[in-house]
Amino acid sequence: MSGKKMEDEAVVDRGASLLKHLCDEEEVEGHHTIYIGVRVPKSSRHRRRHRRRTSHKDRKEKLTGSELDKSDTENNDEASNSILRPLISPAAERIRFILGEDDDGPAPPQLFTELDELLEVDGQEMEWKETARWIKFEEKVEKGGERWSKPHVATLSLHSLLELRTCIEKGTIMLELEASTLPQVVEMITDNQIEIGQLKADLKDKVMYTLLRKHRHQTKKSNLRSLADIGKTVSSANSPTTPHKNLASSSLNDISDKPEKDQLKNKFMKKLPRDAEASNVLVGEVDFLDAPFVAFVRLQQAVMLGALTEVPVPTRFLFILLGPKGKAKSYHEIGRAIATLMSDEVFHDIAYKAKDRQDLLAGIDEFLDEVIVLPPGEWDPTIRIEPPKSLPSSDKRKNMYAGGDSQMNGDMPHGGGHGDGGGHATGEELKKTGRFCGGLLLDIKRKAPFFISDFTDALHIQVLSTILFIYLGTVTNAITFGGLLGDATENMQGVLESFLGTAITGGVFCLLGGQPLIILSSTGPVLVFERLLFNFSRDNNFDYMEFRLWIGLWSAFFCLVLVATDASFLVKYFTRFTEEGFSCLISFIFIYDAFKKMIKLAHHYPINSVYNMENITQYECLCMGPTLLGEPSVSS
Repeated sequence: MSGKKMEDEAVVDRGASLLKHLCDEEEVEGHHTIYIGVRVPKSSRHRRRHRRRTSHKDRKEKLTGSELDKSDTENNDEASNSILRPLISPAAERIRFILGEDDDGPAPPQLFTELDELLEVDGQEMEWKETARWIKFEEKVEKGGERWSKPHVATLSLHSLLELRTCIEKGTIMLELEASTLPQVVEMITDNQIEIGQLKADLKDKVMYTLLRKHRHQTKKSNLRSLADIGKTVSSANSPTTPHKNLASSSLNDISDKPEKDQLKNKFMKKLPRDAEASNVLVGEVDFLDAPFVAFVRLQQAVMLGALTEVPVPTRFLFILLGPKGKAKSYHEIGRAIATLMSDEVFHDIAYKAKDRQDLLAGIDEFLDEVIVLPPGEWDPTIRIEPPKSLPSSDKRKNMYAGGDSQMNGDMPHGGGHGDGGGHATGEELKKTGRFCGGLLLDIKRKAPFFISDFTDALHIQVLSTILFIYLGTVTNAITFGGLLGDATENMQGVLESFLGTAITGGVFCLLGGQPLIILSSTGPVLVFERLLFNFSRDNNFDYMEFRLWIGLWSAFFCLVLVATDASFLVKYFTRFTEEGFSCLISFIFIYDAFKKMIKLAHHYPINSVYNMENITQYECLCMGPTLLGEPSVSS
């Protein structure tokens, strides 16, 4: 009897769990009517009273069993489908709402992101040292701290992105914060952390002291170190170590409120637009914290926070991560992750428009949806990926959310869109203005602020190698093509003319063209054109030099017409096929000339095909001297 009772109870439990599972579905389409038949033990009196309904119960139990089987099948199908993510994830829906909002204001400005780490500098106390920076791509401070690396694509570990998501999920998020100085920002962050119980009140001064330490930025240095710098290095190495300051120092504002001279003189500002804003990432390890101190701050208005940034750019975002000792590498990777996210155009817009923590998490989830993971062992993580020559446009990702495109989460086809010019990214330089000389005026406005510095920057020892390279490249081309041009035009144009033309046109172009680093000289197409023009003039009894002058004047006139009418915007429709077609044509012409000269030499100096080695002593050599003033030649 007890065994039967336990079996019945097990049946009841299975039915209850099945009912609970079916009722806990998140999305139920329509109404499910569920029949559950369970045989419950009754007393003998109840059994006699319900004996007449046995056949009815059997029919009901059969119906119930079929319904249960059907429900189990549907439930299993739904469970198998739930393994795959939905076509439109909740994060994508949230981003569509964020980016799809009507905003009449200007577009978010470009961000300059700087990563500072809390390090011990020159054996002294801890300071914030700049280790990397981003505009679009990452630049790292090379080992030795003397120069910046080339811009490269940032490679992140998936673990760092997941840790960053945890930091945003559990850390302090302060959006639209009203503050004008860095001490105010730090104090408001620490007060918020104390209020929500994430920071002990007695650690406030230590945290503020750490966050307000001096920032040491990386500036380009010459490879030739001065004697004064060497003397300072030697004296600092021989001098006793300066004792560390007490963390209870009264100086809680070690960072100035105004930009330093090095910031104002930093030439990196040329790469930033005038309305650019900064995003500062501060990460480091300290010995007085038991749990990470995490904060993400967006200021209501971008403000200058003194020497916090390498360049004098107002700061809009702050990400702070302080943690216990022993995880410096993890903190560094999390800092790189948030800096890379801030340089991503989609997350950049989300960060400006986010209203709460969930919006930022949705932005990270969208970034994770687009991330491609490289398996370990298949590539070398130390290899830096060069930036692509043509960047893929982010408009497709933005329009996918703002425009209501249903293909999301990596399902967007990778084919070219309509009207994108074959995948070419069109800058403002290649847009038609519709005004007389409009493109020329815009070029002058863009170049005028940097015109003088393009020449003054050349007064540096590091530029000497570039100057010699450009000079030798120009001279060798002038000599080579000048000699070939002389052969093609019977020395009507030669090396001297090529030198003089290169000097005059090169000087004018460098002064007025705004591109002093371009090498100007004759090329293959010019040589072919000159040779064909000379042959045409000779065959039709034209004066070659006069004909060449009129061609130059008409070419200059057509160039002025093209500039005045903004016809240069048509360049965006050119593809590599155009360039390679001309290159192929020039190659065939030169190959043809080479074979033609070989055949010509064989005609003038034929090979003696009947030469016989047995008659070698019968051959003679006759040397003819030059003929002078009609005198007969002398043979020997």
